[in-house]
Amino acid sequence: MKKFFQDFKAFIKKGNVLDMAVAVIIGAAFNPIVSSLVNNIIMPAIGYVVGDMDFSNLKTVLVPEVLDEVTGEVVTAEVAIGWGVLIGAVINFVIVALCVFILLRVVLTAGNAAKKLRKGKKGEEPAPEPAPAPAPDSPEVALLKEIRDLLSKKEN
Repeated sequence: MKKFFQDFKAFIKKGNVLDMAVAVIIGAAFNPIVSSLVNNIIMPAIGYVVGDMDFSNLKTVLVPEVLDEVTGEVVTAEVAIGWGVLIGAVINFVIVALCVFILLRVVLTAGNAAKKLRKGKKGEEPAPEPAPAPAPDSPEVALLKEIRDLLSKKEN
């Protein structure tokens, strides 16, 4: 159990996990803003352009509501496909995706600019690291090479 908590602690300490958690929290807080934008500004504007219609009320009725003629109570509830709500959800998704794209673009552009500043001059690549020196031969390999060299001299 102790190993489990040590692994979990190492997992949590990774920067990517914390960044992702912050992104999820900000995204959850950002959702009501985008939903309000879509429901209160964009959808009414689209409704005005297409003829003063409310998309959330658009539906295809499969089974109409049946009322009792005497009491006026609902006998059978209406069964309908609410495709207007789907249109609103799709527009909401597209706006959220656009905002995330713009945010990522800004962050990545800022990150690239910071990398260029760290490099010094614009477009200058850092010098490649020299290749590591080959490891010294083991005694067995050195002996085999010596035998090889002696045999080649003897043949010539």
